[in-house]
Amino acid sequence: MLSTLELRNIIESSFLPHRCQCTQAHDRSLTVRVFDRTSHKVDYMLSGIRTEQLTSSRAISNLIAGMRTDLKLQHQRPKAVGEYL
Repeated sequence: MLSTLELRNIIESSFLPHRCQCTQAHDRSLTVRVFDRTSHKVDYMLSGIRTEQLTSSRAISNLIAGMRTDLKLQHQRPKAVGEYL
């Protein structure tokens, strides 16, 4: 099993060139934040990731692929009126 530090490094580097921050909560779950490259605001966040489920490269890859899909879908959704301002 990978250490939390190794998991964090894999996840954070997988979103380059975007800035990605992966933090660990007291219950050992992870929270991942991906930041917008221009505004530097949080563009995507996923919390409650159970590290004990990330025991293989396939599990880690599936997590990252799912997050990338969510991020892409989030960018494709129509913007609300207030978001254009």
